[in-house]
Amino acid sequence: MINVYALCTGYIELDRASMVSDLAAGQRWTVPVLSFLVDHPRGKLLFDTGVHCQARLDPVGRLGPERVKRLTVKSQEGDDVIPQLARLGLTPGDVRYVANSHLHFDHCGGNEFFPRATFLVQRPELESARRPGFVPSYSPSPIDFDHPLDYQMVDGEHDVFGDGAVVLLPTYGHTPGHQSLVVRAGKGSQVVCASDACYTRENMDRDILPTIVWDTAEMSRSLATLRRLRDAQGARVFFGHDPAQWAATPQAPAAFA
Repeated sequence: MINVYALCTGYIELDRASMVSDLAAGQRWTVPVLSFLVDHPRGKLLFDTGVHCQARLDPVGRLGPERVKRLTVKSQEGDDVIPQLARLGLTPGDVRYVANSHLHFDHCGGNEFFPRATFLVQRPELESARRPGFVPSYSPSPIDFDHPLDYQMVDGEHDVFGDGAVVLLPTYGHTPGHQSLVVRAGKGSQVVCASDACYTRENMDRDILPTIVWDTAEMSRSLATLRRLRDAQGARVFFGHDPAQWAATPQAPAAFA
């Protein structure tokens, strides 16, 4: 039996137009930062580790002055990955795998707390992140990911447990090696955790990209792939930062799949 749990690992306030590019600038809104815990008979996988707790306490010191000009961390105490796992009675040592969708600060900020886990990251994502300036418009912060961790680079689609139930799906475009998560929990149930390949339902329904894009054509193809999973295969897609969807989602300690 496979269970999937939705965790909130932070909140960020930013301009809505950065996520839906055809909107007028100046509309501030607060969005959730999501992680997902997959409980598989062969181990537990955490998809993304959220915002580091220090970003709430010292945002300029953790995120830098330029990033703080664009966004505000709205997390409260307990809105980070370790206390969220504790809602399930888990500690970082219980997690076998961590998969980072990509290496922006709100998706890998808690990586350092999982020294015993194997990290699954797409090869172009990790290689680009480790070479600052090598890929134009992509320069994640080493403070979030550059730790002595067991990073395993994967190339394309990756079957985590070897049974087709938990699969990492390349959805490049937002960053050079962005990946989403597909969980087939049985009885025809298929869950897709899109992360930043699709910020909100509006992006998918109206086919609108955000402004934070590494490669527009790649991201458009990835968005089309996710839409086919939803519309043709009946997958339940969880968007990366959709406040309305999050408000309606059963949250840990309840499983939603």
